[in-house]
Amino acid sequence: MVNFKIILNVLGFLLIALSGILSIPLLCDLIIQNETWKSFLISLVISFSFGLTLVLSTRGDRETKVTMQDTFLLTTLSWIVICIFGALPFYLSSFNFSLTDSIFESMSGVTTTGSTIVNNVEVLSHGILLWRSLLQWVGGVGIIVMAISILPVLQVGGMQVFRTESSDNAEKILPRTAQIAMAVVIIYVILTSLCAIAYWLFGMPFFDSIAHSMTTIATGGFSTKNSSLASFNSNSLEYVSCLFMILSSLPILVYLEAARGGARKLFSDTQILTFLNIVLVSSLLVILYLWFFDIKDLEESIRLGLFNVISIITGTGYTTDNYNTWGPFPIYLLFFGMFIGGCAGSTTCGIKVFRLQILLETLKIQIQKLLHPHGVFVPHFNHKKVGEQVTSSVMSYFFIFILIFIGITLLLSMTELDFVTSLSAAATSLANVGPGLGNTIGPDNTFQSIPEISKWILIASMLLGRLEILTVLVIFLPTFWKK
Repeated sequence: MVNFKIILNVLGFLLIALSGILSIPLLCDLIIQNETWKSFLISLVISFSFGLTLVLSTRGDRETKVTMQDTFLLTTLSWIVICIFGALPFYLSSFNFSLTDSIFESMSGVTTTGSTIVNNVEVLSHGILLWRSLLQWVGGVGIIVMAISILPVLQVGGMQVFRTESSDNAEKILPRTAQIAMAVVIIYVILTSLCAIAYWLFGMPFFDSIAHSMTTIATGGFSTKNSSLASFNSNSLEYVSCLFMILSSLPILVYLEAARGGARKLFSDTQILTFLNIVLVSSLLVILYLWFFDIKDLEESIRLGLFNVISIITGTGYTTDNYNTWGPFPIYLLFFGMFIGGCAGSTTCGIKVFRLQILLETLKIQIQKLLHPHGVFVPHFNHKKVGEQVTSSVMSYFFIFILIFIGITLLLSMTELDFVTSLSAAATSLANVGPGLGNTIGPDNTFQSIPEISKWILIASMLLGRLEILTVLVIFLPTFWKK
């Protein structure tokens, strides 16, 4: 049976923590004397009041044992609660955010999707711009902790391949999460600081470097400028961004292992090598296409091809050029690149590289069995044997992902969106990438003009994609609520 008291207690502490984070943009707007500090103050009071009420009302007799059901429900509710309360500063500000648009922007932030309904971000206050970046930064930390300590235990989508001995008992999830969170936050802060310093040294203004460093490391893509990183007109900044988008796409704990045992770990992990090869090959194909067909000169082909391919594959969503004008091949490659994502244990989105590896390994085994019916073949991942439970879990996840993608596309088409918009909106929301394709939601446009019902469909899609689909769907099963 679900233990609602411990769930509400944790959500209460989460809201109290969120109110503390709200004080950062509040102080920013107070110092700069922007009127939006009032919306942050009201949001802070509301969040803190709700959080304190939940903590005090569940303090005395809550149980300490955490069940598998509790963890599934808590994971989903955490993102929903942060989204709802994170939308308050938008809704209460003077920038005329509707309720739907506020929820959309908040969900896009906390899921590190990066899709936006704001046509002109440069008119927003510094506090609102900073809040958008903070939402993505917090969401990025949360998804790493979930991917490392919770999903392997819950055996979601093959994540049990990353299960460690210390996570064998579901009742140890929260204590283990607390230990992992500390290591993750330290590495995360270091990466963010290095990124901010690099942006600043290469010419980005101080405020912009802080905001963009958070959204880069979170692979979120929210920007303080309408033209994203292209607004700074700096080739060096684009190459710096490429570096940190790649670093953010690697398993974050690999940096801890590398610090302890040397950099050899970075080059012995097959998931990392496969990811880097995918990025390299995809970038080369786009670069050669742009140069060979005289769409861009050589330098632009290298820079724009590399930046936009990395941005889309990692799910960051920054853009420096309208790739809709590049021709069919780059558009198709970028569309399929949306689904790939980075490594498990990073802030990236999509299907994840390790699942593609296991799928290909399973396919290879099936072909070998056709040639040698009596042979015994065992799939491997990262030099270790993979059990049948993992392969079936990955294949199930892949099947459900495609099924949900088709369903969202059809739902969006029912809201009178054209085929390209429906298809790319479903892909970019479910894979948490950000920009779409076409003239409606392409890299030069926002999601403001699409119907309100479409936005709610995309809000649900972003949540599903960020929480690995099955984590959300399982709570709708009748058996979930039984003892």
